[in-house]
Amino acid sequence: MLFDKYAEKFPVISNAVIQARKNKKLSHAYLLHGDTPQIRKEFSAIIAQIAVCPEVEQTGKPCGTCKACRQLEDGTYPELYSLMPVGKAWQIPVGDRKNPEPNTVRWFEQQFYLTSITAAGRKIGVIFDCDRMKAEAQNAFLKTLEEPPRDSLFILATGNPSALLPTTRSRCQALSLLNNCCSFDFDGASSLFKSLYTLQFEAAGNLALAEECVAKVVAITNNLKTAATERVEAEWEQRLTTSKELEPAVRKRIEKQFDAAVAGEYIRERTYFMSALHTWFAQTYHLSSGASFENLANPEIFDGLKLPGRIDEKEAARALNCVDKMLSDLRFNVNEELAIRTCGLTIALN
Repeated sequence: MLFDKYAEKFPVISNAVIQARKNKKLSHAYLLHGDTPQIRKEFSAIIAQIAVCPEVEQTGKPCGTCKACRQLEDGTYPELYSLMPVGKAWQIPVGDRKNPEPNTVRWFEQQFYLTSITAAGRKIGVIFDCDRMKAEAQNAFLKTLEEPPRDSLFILATGNPSALLPTTRSRCQALSLLNNCCSFDFDGASSLFKSLYTLQFEAAGNLALAEECVAKVVAITNNLKTAATERVEAEWEQRLTTSKELEPAVRKRIEKQFDAAVAGEYIRERTYFMSALHTWFAQTYHLSSGASFENLANPEIFDGLKLPGRIDEKEAARALNCVDKMLSDLRFNVNEELAIRTCGLTIALN
């Protein structure tokens, strides 16, 4: 059961939410701070289950097996509305007030003023990566957040709550579920760490081996777009199938939204990929400085790899500086493949 998983890991917060339900004091809006997308997605579902479950136990714990609980867990609950960043800019747009398109703040808040279609009569709204709302979008949503429609619950999920306006944060009950580490589960993550190991510790002065490692890293970046497309296609399968029966103008709009969702998912995956690169070299530097594995944020990235008994601190610092420079350069729209190749060959051959 999903709730039990988090009750064991975050007992204080889990208990606080079920006690709020038991005492009829659930907040109308929660700001969920989690450091992985999985935590943010799953605990958002748990909060919704606690609020909606008709078979809730005497303790306030959701049953996890009723129709509403199952639908909330798999994302098919009829009155569950979600909003997330889309497009190349990976932003949550405001939208047109008079004719708001889906995946905009105006469209999202509009859903909560329509008549409920469920027996529970409870509408759930989740904004994933809500820090990707600019000030204009947050201000547009503020009135709904301040004076929510009856029987509505909003969950704002983010890994960076400080990016939100103080007015937005102050309208929500904050919940912090932190592991203090990243979860690197993008396609090719394991292969990436093996390649970085070879690049840093085995390819010194060996141009052919260094080029082979860099080519593998570049191939992983090229595959991120394909993986993102496949993931979004699976999520949008039913909607894309239905769109074929709609008018051309509507079908074109849905296809445009799909393309924006793919672009947004790719940006998310690319962000985690770049973070994984930095984490590898940052942690090897920490180890070279005397840090223990127990104190590393992501020691699992070294699983199955036999690190040297002693890592040269000067070389580890140089490698980390190369990666820092590459990440800085990539902010200025330089060629990504060229930047990665330059960085990797510099690490191995200098």
